[in-house]
Amino acid sequence: MKALRTFVLLTALLPGTSALAHSPAASPLTGRWTVDVSRLAMAPAARPKSVTITFSDPGQGSWQTQVDIVDAGGGKSHVVGIATLDGKAAKVEGSAEADAVALKMPEPGVLVMALSRSGVPASTRIYTVDVGGKTMTETVTYLGSDGLPFMRTNYFARAD
Repeated sequence: MKALRTFVLLTALLPGTSALAHSPAASPLTGRWTVDVSRLAMAPAARPKSVTITFSDPGQGSWQTQVDIVDAGGGKSHVVGIATLDGKAAKVEGSAEADAVALKMPEPGVLVMALSRSGVPASTRIYTVDVGGKTMTETVTYLGSDGLPFMRTNYFARAD
């Protein structure tokens, strides 16, 4: 199954290929997810107190992502983005990282998210739900200050 998922994901990303977009309502990604802050790749004192991602289907072929963060100092942020699953850019509100997002869902349990700010790539995130639907991983790619790419993985548990 993992090999098939990887093949479908890569096929969706290769030029000249296509993958069927899936209905947001049929996705096991739908719902609230909380990050395991103890596993974040940062110093414990810098880690946020909480990160919650909520994926939902607002209708009309769109997918909504809301991110609520309580940072280490207790400050709160709320980010909202609503986009279609066709890879076309849409507006993001409330984020220090991004002002635009593009989404693809090559299969119901996988979401590929590309983020940018002021026309400059910010990050790519791939969300994958486990077979049981109880945990989700987020693989994040960035360019470092040295211009080289790096990745990190965040681990989430279903909150609802």
